[in-house]
Amino acid sequence: MKISPSLLAADFLSLGKEIEKINASEADFLHLDVMDGVFVPNISFGFPVLQGVAGKCTKPLDVHMMTVEPEKWIGHVRDLGAAIMNVHQEACLHLYSTVQHIHEAGMMAGVTLNPATPVDTLTDIISDLDLVLIMSVEPGFGGQPFIRHTLEKVRKLKALRDSSGSGALIEVDGGVNAETGALLAEAGADVLVAGSYVFGSKDMDGAIRTLKNLT
Repeated sequence: MKISPSLLAADFLSLGKEIEKINASEADFLHLDVMDGVFVPNISFGFPVLQGVAGKCTKPLDVHMMTVEPEKWIGHVRDLGAAIMNVHQEACLHLYSTVQHIHEAGMMAGVTLNPATPVDTLTDIISDLDLVLIMSVEPGFGGQPFIRHTLEKVRKLKALRDSSGSGALIEVDGGVNAETGALLAEAGADVLVAGSYVFGSKDMDGAIRTLKNLT
């Protein structure tokens, strides 16, 4: 299992130290939620802060754009040196074009689905994706309880991916801990985004290791 700790749950007054802990851990990515206060009812990081994070972090950046018109920010995300750019299916009028532009910028292209968005909306584009992020909470705020229907959604996505021959990773974000992580691993998830479970733990390394060892 690959793990992408969500910086949204970090101690912002000690951000440098938090990133150093992630650098020294077994985490595979660092998950960055960019919120605009329009697509979601909250605001998180701006690009000046993200530039500082990118300069400090040695893990590949997994950038999740919770914004309207995310295609406007492809160049900015590329300039961070991000490995993955996630855009919401619900925010993209021309999703295929946006995915192609992300690829042209040299990044892996991910598409995110909100809890109420069916998996089959990706039927015609799944083969072009490197990753699909399933939200297991409503986007915009950390610390929400896990939506149990996500497990069935992950199973459906895995079936769609496998039948299409796509190599897309299945990532899940929201309410992830040792218990829900084990259920998600069983359902077919490849990457777990964990915020409070990792950054709220007294043993961050141990929390990440617990999730990584799920099969």
